Amino acid sequence: VQLQAYGGGLVQAGGSLRLSCATSERTFTTYATTWFRQAPGKVREFVAAEIASSNITYYADSVKGRFTISRDNAKNTVYLQMNSLKPEDTAVYYCAAKNTLPHGSTWYLRGVEYAYWGQGTQVTVSS
Repeated sequence: VQLQAYGGGLVQAGGSLRLSCATSERTFTTYATTWFRQAPGKVREFVAAEIASSNITYYADSVKGRFTISRDNAKNTVYLQMNSLKPEDTAVYYCAAKNTLPHGSTWYLRGVEYAYWGQGTQVTVSS
């Protein structure tokens, strides 16, 4: 199974972008899909997660109210709608997916929970 992340680009502060994470196989049963990001010189951080076939989502405090994660099952794609972008949102954004049950209450924060990763898409927000 391959994940393809795309939709990044250069945008001015206050603008919007929508990232997409597409799964290569229609028969892949996803438990959850998550977006992480990594800025230059910084560790990778959690952004948002969604549990498939449910309304459960998680967001980092830094993006709550600005970013929305959603899924289109017909297209095997998870989206990250990013509004009111800030220069500090500049990073490479990665999507990750897991098809196994999680461990622990904050599993969605941990990269080791995810067996499948996309290649990353660059988001640059200019001030």
